[in-house]
Amino acid sequence: MSDESGFQRFKGTEGYIASPPLIDAVNCAIALERPLLIKGEPGTGKTLLALHVAEGLGMPMESWYIKSTSKAAEGLYLYDTIQRLNDARFGEGDVQDIRRYIKYGPLGRVFAAEKRHVLLIDEVDKADVEFPNDLLRELDEMRFTVMETREEVAAKERPLVIITSNNEKELPDAFLRRCVFHFIDFPEPDLMREIVDVHHKNLDATLLDQVLIKFYWLRGQRELRKKPSTSELIDWISALLRSGMSAQQVEAHLPFVGTLLKNEQDTEALGQFDESDSQMPTSWSDLGPRYQQ
Repeated sequence: MSDESGFQRFKGTEGYIASPPLIDAVNCAIALERPLLIKGEPGTGKTLLALHVAEGLGMPMESWYIKSTSKAAEGLYLYDTIQRLNDARFGEGDVQDIRRYIKYGPLGRVFAAEKRHVLLIDEVDKADVEFPNDLLRELDEMRFTVMETREEVAAKERPLVIITSNNEKELPDAFLRRCVFHFIDFPEPDLMREIVDVHHKNLDATLLDQVLIKFYWLRGQRELRKKPSTSELIDWISALLRSGMSAQQVEAHLPFVGTLLKNEQDTEALGQFDESDSQMPTSWSDLGPRYQQ
């Protein structure tokens, strides 16, 4: 795709290694002015993407972290009736000016902003199943009305909306139709080397090899309830480096397992493997044909 078309606006950043399909999805969402819906395993960089898109495009950013109790209206604005009642009771401020008690939420702030923003709506599937549908009109029209004042807030610059989901709930079809979609696949070893290099520059090649062999072997164990993620790999490497562990020590055993496995069932499963006198892999060929280097 030629840069001259203006399509390739986002190209990744030094701090975020994005695959070509992911870069294409971001640029497609920009060109179509549609929300970008990102899915993928936890730890694959869904939330960080918005931060680096904002950095790469030189745009300010707002974040809306969704909870199970979140309501769509909260993203637009809140009318602080409690504060108004208190002010009326104690004679503070002009309670006749309702605008003083209107507080914009993340969506309201990016609509009201002078400059174009990146808006992250993080983990949209945590909320009630109707939550995405409640945002359809506002995301389509990029405007809303403050009912208490009858004022309309319309976006001067259409924000780039990035929405993440962990697939905890199915999202409504009407919502999906309005989005550009991308699933972030778990990185293969070559891409993972690039990601590690962002966080740990010039890591010893032999140590990195042993780290990745053990990491991908762990992820392949069917007994594990929670596979270690990229962020946990980065933490594990940090622990290895700070402790002075060598490649030979990592080859011989799996230290600091608590940085990789996060529940007792998984650590118990690994312990049973150790007790069985089975050998952990020490080379890529031990992992089977998929990982032949």
